[in-house]
Amino acid sequence: MFQSTLNKKQFNILHLAGIYIHIPYCRKACHYCDFHFSTHFDTKERMVDALIREIILRKDFFSSPIDTIYLGGGTPSVLSSEELSLIFKSIHQHYALSTTLEITLEANPDDINDDNLSLWRSLGINRLSIGCQTFDDAILIQLNRIHRANDSITAYHMARAKGFDNISIDLMFGLPTQTEQQWIADLELAMSLQPEHISAYGLTIEERTVFGNLHKSGRLTVPGEELQARYYEQMMTMLADKGYIQYEISNFCLPGYKSKHNSSYWNQEKYLGIGPSAHSFDGSNRMWNDANNMTYIKKIESGQVPYTLETLSLKDRANEYIMTALRTKEGITLQKLTEELHYPEEKLRGILPWLVQNGWIEQSSDQISLTSSGKLLADEITLKIFLN
Repeated sequence: MFQSTLNKKQFNILHLAGIYIHIPYCRKACHYCDFHFSTHFDTKERMVDALIREIILRKDFFSSPIDTIYLGGGTPSVLSSEELSLIFKSIHQHYALSTTLEITLEANPDDINDDNLSLWRSLGINRLSIGCQTFDDAILIQLNRIHRANDSITAYHMARAKGFDNISIDLMFGLPTQTEQQWIADLELAMSLQPEHISAYGLTIEERTVFGNLHKSGRLTVPGEELQARYYEQMMTMLADKGYIQYEISNFCLPGYKSKHNSSYWNQEKYLGIGPSAHSFDGSNRMWNDANNMTYIKKIESGQVPYTLETLSLKDRANEYIMTALRTKEGITLQKLTEELHYPEEKLRGILPWLVQNGWIEQSSDQISLTSSGKLLADEITLKIFLN
């Protein structure tokens, strides 16, 4: 059964270091979203000041230059030119930056205009992630999205005209009332735009959302698992035919356009999360900031970073590596799993032949990765390999 509930280090020498900045504001609450955000902007000025203070407070987190910066949320594109400029000024003042820095901004189509695009380019932002979700207006209304399909198309072409040559489009499938024909039409339109990157996620009904409440009361139905699996298989086939590489379960790119920042998560590289609810990882410890906006602001204003720290055991690190690496095209490096993370070889010998025989895992030398059919069962397979 297809699921996509497992969220958001290979044996390599990339050692990417990334900063994620969480902007916890949206103009409108989408009915499916349970990310941390507020639709009230009265604290935005203090929040931006707090973000800058945290950037300074945690300036010693990295010992190497920053390779990626990612502004997510929420809706980062709601920040004013002054607010964004102050954030970037602080990063430049307090961190060493790579000469090949990837800077991604998540943007809603309705925030993409000529002035904003010029500002973003001037700040060094060189990758846009545009939250289209679907090109069907009726479904956009149902999702409570603020934009319409034509806004997405217009925004995309404006970004291209302004010189952005690394654009990602976000899509969703398995949406309420979404038919197979509508999903195929979304894919075809997205591919016709020829973005460098496409991220596509199956809808998950989250408890603390409008959709969660409607679903619980029986007033909302969504496509079943079999139909979601068919949508996913169609996507894999159609995007592959157009030259897109599926380098992670939900992410597709043209050659050379992987998201460096998100790849650092899947490869278990160090990353620093700035802002309320943001997560960090230093190689051994995981940290997550308080998710209450005012608690976060007040703590930062007093000179403290309000985070919870968890030191990962070897078993935790092995399981996290399995969860993230198995999502990628390269998959799991067995030498890393057994030698560095001390995963018991006898457990591998007990489970791998069965997974291979069923056609869900393929093994090549020291690597194991999911097959196309295995990707439909990614969560279940991951749990089978996990250490209990």
